[in-house]
Amino acid sequence: MQATIEFGKEIQSYEAILRSFAFNLTRSKEETEDLIQDTFYRAIANIDKFSEGTNVKAWLFTIMRNIFINNYRKRKRGGVTVDVSENQYLLNSTKRVEKNDSERSFLAEDISIALAAVSTDFTEPFLMHYNGFKYQEIAETLNLPVGTVKSRIHFARKELQAKLKGMEVVNSAVA
Repeated sequence: MQATIEFGKEIQSYEAILRSFAFNLTRSKEETEDLIQDTFYRAIANIDKFSEGTNVKAWLFTIMRNIFINNYRKRKRGGVTVDVSENQYLLNSTKRVEKNDSERSFLAEDISIALAAVSTDFTEPFLMHYNGFKYQEIAETLNLPVGTVKSRIHFARKELQAKLKGMEVVNSAVA
């Protein structure tokens, strides 16, 4: 117990230097505070793993860096977004406003017609990419080299753009 209290005082002496490091990692005051608190908690919880004579400062920096990396990976996997706007009701709003849903359905119909006119060699990789497949996954599924997949997607886009332009379809996002 006494050793834990002394250890706690020792690690607390590094708080200022850890705060600077944490802020460089997070760029957020709240996340910095959380990271420091988690670091101190983890250090005290794992005091039995600390070897006498080891550099305490380096050990704390390692703990902090690992916590930050783990939290970053969790956020990335979870797709968590942090809204820093003052008005929390605007969380899902966007700057782009659609004029009318009927206009969107006509545009989708025009795109479908134009896409049907594009070569099937190009549309299959294009649609797979549009649906979220990565180039490597498309290449493996279609048994093609990755470069060929990228080329076909590029050509499908160009051909689709040309067909839509020929149909005089105006992009509603620009208009």
